[in-house]
Amino acid sequence: MVILRTAAEIAAMRESGRIVARTLSAVSAAARPGVRLDELNLLAADLIAAEGAKPSFLGYHPRWAPMPYPAVVCLSVNDHIVHGIPGRHVLAEGDLLSVDCGAHLDGYHADAAVTVGVGAIDEHARALKETAERALAAGIAAAVPGNRIGDISHAVETAARAAGYGLPEGMGGHGIGTRMHEDPSVPNTGRPGRGLVLREGLVIAIEPMLVESGSDDSVTAADGWTIRTADGSRAAHAEHTIAVTTDGPVVLTTA
Repeated sequence: MVILRTAAEIAAMRESGRIVARTLSAVSAAARPGVRLDELNLLAADLIAAEGAKPSFLGYHPRWAPMPYPAVVCLSVNDHIVHGIPGRHVLAEGDLLSVDCGAHLDGYHADAAVTVGVGAIDEHARALKETAERALAAGIAAAVPGNRIGDISHAVETAARAAGYGLPEGMGGHGIGTRMHEDPSVPNTGRPGRGLVLREGLVIAIEPMLVESGSDDSVTAADGWTIRTADGSRAAHAEHTIAVTTDGPVVLTTA
């Protein structure tokens, strides 16, 4: 069931979104060569707790997962597309790190992700990261009343495919509100003019995930959570929570 949010609910999600944005900024800044992923996870946990909020990911257990998610943020390095579990892996110069964070305050969730370079990164990594950001911006721009979900999907896909990147099959964004994942699904591929009509009050997370090689194939790692590229090529992930309003899309996950 798709739920349209009131102005007061969107304002509450904006507060959660600010916490997510500040956490992403701090974790991104701390992602340097020699830093362990579990250290970044602890940093995120401390920041979210200091804001009086709770992490959306910790303990989350969808039906397809073998166990509840055991961390506060998803940290996905290089060929990891999404849902990477932070462990004792040490970041190295040139890595691409995707940081995905969700938090809820007063019962309302927000969710966002960013891909950052660890130290100096090569030009191909930079292009992949920047195209993911452009694909996200294109999807957000299409989120206006009267458009359809397919218009968002088509905008994301067009930006990614034009640069030669893959979009992992079956992955995309989602509705969000009092639960982290709600209806509707927001695919990263699709045809314009198809799907749910966008109406004022709809709040969704738009999240392009791009594969450097152009492949759409992915595999699930042995931990049951981490999704990797099938061919070992690098991936990038960008995400914002946005509200559809009469004045256009409003990004809720900015500081």
